Amino acid sequence: MKTRRAILVLLIAATLALIAPLWAAPDEGIWLFNQFPAASIKAKYGVEVSNQMLDRLRSSSVRFFGVASGSFVSPNGLLMTNHHVASECIQQLSNKKQDYMRNGFYAATLAEERKCPDLEADVLLGIEDVTEQVRAGTAGVDSAEAARLRRANIARIEKDCAVGADSRCEVVTLYSGGLYHLYKYKKYSDLRLVFAPESSIAAFGGDPDNFTYPRYCLDVAFLRAYEDGKPAHTPNHLAWSREGVKEGKLIFVSGNPASTGRLNTVAQLEFFRDVSYPLVQARLAAVIKTLEDYSARSRENKRVAADNLFSHQNSYKAYTGFLRGLRDPELMAKKRREEENLRSAVDRDPKLKDAFGSAWDELSAAYREFAEFYKPYYLLETAAISGSDLFRIARHVVRLAEERSKPNEQRLREYRDSALPSLESSLFAEIPITDSMEIAVIGAYLNFLRQTLGENDPVVQAALAGRTPEAAAKNYVSTTRLKNIAERKRLAASPEAVRSSSDGMVRLALLLDQQARQLRRRYEDRVESVVTSAGARVALARFAVLGTDAYPDATFTLRLSYGPVAGYKNEAGADIPYATDFAGLYRRATGREPFQLPKRWLKARSRLNLAVPFNFVSTADTHGGNSGSPTVNARGEVVGILFDGNLESLPDRFLYTDQRARSVHVASQAIVEALRKVYEARRLLAELGLD
Repeated sequence: MKTRRAILVLLIAATLALIAPLWAAPDEGIWLFNQFPAASIKAKYGVEVSNQMLDRLRSSSVRFFGVASGSFVSPNGLLMTNHHVASECIQQLSNKKQDYMRNGFYAATLAEERKCPDLEADVLLGIEDVTEQVRAGTAGVDSAEAARLRRANIARIEKDCAVGADSRCEVVTLYSGGLYHLYKYKKYSDLRLVFAPESSIAAFGGDPDNFTYPRYCLDVAFLRAYEDGKPAHTPNHLAWSREGVKEGKLIFVSGNPASTGRLNTVAQLEFFRDVSYPLVQARLAAVIKTLEDYSARSRENKRVAADNLFSHQNSYKAYTGFLRGLRDPELMAKKRREEENLRSAVDRDPKLKDAFGSAWDELSAAYREFAEFYKPYYLLETAAISGSDLFRIARHVVRLAEERSKPNEQRLREYRDSALPSLESSLFAEIPITDSMEIAVIGAYLNFLRQTLGENDPVVQAALAGRTPEAAAKNYVSTTRLKNIAERKRLAASPEAVRSSSDGMVRLALLLDQQARQLRRRYEDRVESVVTSAGARVALARFAVLGTDAYPDATFTLRLSYGPVAGYKNEAGADIPYATDFAGLYRRATGREPFQLPKRWLKARSRLNLAVPFNFVSTADTHGGNSGSPTVNARGEVVGILFDGNLESLPDRFLYTDQRARSVHVASQAIVEALRKVYEARRLLAELGLD
């Protein structure tokens, strides 16, 4: 196998010497910073992108761990992101008496800044190619054993890399296993809220306007990173543009897109279309219905459920767009042609055929098997009781107690030594938990589980134990002590304590865990291992035939996208302008939710310049995870912040087009106008250099 791999490397190198076309159209791409097509940009737009600008943008960009993106915008740790990225923090800091989601928040002094209970930010320090280290020992073994060896190698690499509480190291899989990179981050664990507008203006238009354009959202929030109890020193930060956004100008978006499927095979896309996404949508719809009904019962219920409901509504609408793309005959026909052309090129070359020819069929077989057990795998493992903090805590307590007793290399990846500091910080955070919402969400899950897996499923029978889903949920929640942090710590420290516990939520987590682990093992051995091994060979085939200029699919790591600020024609042929303005916001306001403006915005109308741009669109290639990404001009100055895409952009997850697909941003001019004339946030404006 080692000799064969060496031959493949030589074969690819020889082929690349002859064939090196670009895979992507000039404006397409979620580019690695060290792969950025600066020459193409200069040739097309006449814009020089300097290495100094790229370095400053990279070192100023942040990733909110497990959430989205943001950036440093002052030397004193000031962070800018979206309101909807910070909303969990805002919700957790709120209570019945002081609702910061409804009323907004502004810290007029450092002392008034409020610490987020469960939020971390990462700044990328460096990237190292560790492909050979990850693959060490995998030659000549079957795909399942190779996957176990890779996981063990990754665990060792990450553990050896991480030094100190403020560091994070992650091995990232690129090109489906074609490459492995070690990402090294500086971690900020003390983040404090500085400013957040009212949710009614941050998410103006609510779910009806989500993933649409024109839009009128002040979807921005400011936080501050602290170290040793003091504002962090952040010399690498972004300056604010005095000019702001202009039509036709090229902009750049630096952020962390979470996932795309542009390099997926047709078999993978068909699995998403026919098996995975419809079930995900059905589950999301059930949670949304539950939370809407719960919210309608009282104003306090509505406050408590707001962030949870928005998150599920947002996901549902996103999957609607993904399915729209996968059900589009034209999109799928293009993907089939791409695959057929690549496979034909491979088959014409005996060496390429021998090395790569069977990879597509291996992937197809793996996904056919995955379809057989996807429903229980999804419901018991990957999305078990989404929306329930108590179940999230219970599962982590149960698994942490067991996994910590194993060697690091044998643990589930989320319980490796390199992951424990952040996991424990989140697990033992003091967060508000409302029993009534927990009962509603858990009851809805148990009902959906019964409907989907059937009344005779052993897990369903054990979880319900002859009760209705609602009665079972009430019993689990009423008999738990997991809201007590000391109890979480006690249980997480001892597998024996977990096994002997009578805690309701712990018992529920244990009931699901045995079957969930078995399904996860089957997925890792029979599907994930093949996706990695065969997927890597598909990637190598692409390199050999098409060249190495392609960007990898999104991996929730730092990428850079670009495109002009540009309007478009909608499906009816109407011109959609590049930007909205304050005047349009007031015309759009009806006085009823979700088009109701906060009182201070009604009072400030006469002071505002209604011609100032509010939101704008660009052709930049962005995706989920990019929320909060800074939008900058060619000098690296802030001209906006990315917060959404239109519905037409959602199929771009699989195939890029810029005909009508657009990224949606808050204009920097709108942020300044609002801070100055609506909120009178002088301290914040001064720190941004805008007083």
